[in-house]
Amino acid sequence: MSRELARRIAFTIGVLLLFRLGTQIPFAGMGASSLSFSAEHVGRFSIFALGIFPYLSAAIVIRLPSLVWQGLSSLERSGERGRRRISGYTLILTFAFGAFQAYGYASAVRTIPALVPNPDEWSVLAATASVVGGVFVLIWLSEQITRHGIGNGLALLLSVNFLVHIPGDVAGIAGLLQSGEISGDLVLVHAVFWFALVALIVFVEGARRNVRVEFAERKVGERLLPACSAVLPIKINNAGFLVPATVAPWIWFLPLAGLTYIFGADTPWVAAAYRQLELGTLAHVVLGSVAVFVLAFVYTAYVVDPEHTAQSLAARDGSITGVAPGEATAGYLDRVVSLTTVVGAVYLTALQLIPEVFELYRIGLPYSMIIDGGAALVVVCTALDIKTQVRDVSLTNPGGVRR
Repeated sequence: MSRELARRIAFTIGVLLLFRLGTQIPFAGMGASSLSFSAEHVGRFSIFALGIFPYLSAAIVIRLPSLVWQGLSSLERSGERGRRRISGYTLILTFAFGAFQAYGYASAVRTIPALVPNPDEWSVLAATASVVGGVFVLIWLSEQITRHGIGNGLALLLSVNFLVHIPGDVAGIAGLLQSGEISGDLVLVHAVFWFALVALIVFVEGARRNVRVEFAERKVGERLLPACSAVLPIKINNAGFLVPATVAPWIWFLPLAGLTYIFGADTPWVAAAYRQLELGTLAHVVLGSVAVFVLAFVYTAYVVDPEHTAQSLAARDGSITGVAPGEATAGYLDRVVSLTTVVGAVYLTALQLIPEVFELYRIGLPYSMIIDGGAALVVVCTALDIKTQVRDVSLTNPGGVRR
């Protein structure tokens, strides 16, 4: 192991330990409670109670208009200055989301006398400030990991947040198995299922549709670059998981929230709509599947731009074997991306359906609410990214030259 790799790994572990330490620090206004809480419940009353989710929500909300607004999309691709402006907008929206969520959370906690000895407005404001501050500390920690550690900081914090629940889930399942409340066959089926799911995620995330590209001989400055061939790799899943899975529920819950505000939650048809759209209902399964499938195409169209790729190839005297440059190349790439996205969209929809199917057919085990197909995808992709970075750092000399 090189010294640089050891330094990066040690730095990452240190930051993650700080993150876990922060989940044990109560937010301002909390008193010494006589109640006993598990580590998971303590985390809910800590300065990191909201986690990194306000920032992720803000990033998604900022990114959504760029799918249809060319100006914002061009700003994001205009270079470092444009990305800094986008980052500034994201932080402003993060503050708004975090303050709104933290105030509501602190107001709810204030009603528990055993937790908040002085439930006045100042205690709520102090709690709100400390929780919002915790969100920005997590953003800073994630950036430090990305710059000086190993892996993507945001993905690592999310993965750790998922992984810390697994020991408790396993212990709970073992206790139910010993007491006979669940069968050993069901536990075995779940173990095989999660093993197969992780293997599937590794396979799909590593799969590529390679398009062969030929580059003609060209002169760059005083150098003459010979003709060569290469491949243009196209991922099966270009949409990730967070954007489709996060935005999908907004499609029906935001209109429902508006109707609730207008007509009231006690209105019979509004209450019936909420019941029909609960997790595990057939309507929720169908709407969620359709929404994730469509959003996978929409977001892929934003991430992968065949016209931009065709222009870049033409500027470098490159062409796809058997396809004319220009519009023909863009059309060919568009067809290839569309076909691969069908597979990717089905894959994402299947991951999103896992907790739904468990709930619908009552075949689930008492996992934490955040342990599902999406969590598995985030953890596996984070591990694959760390593996790639470890290999790159190991093959790079201190001067930045690959061995």
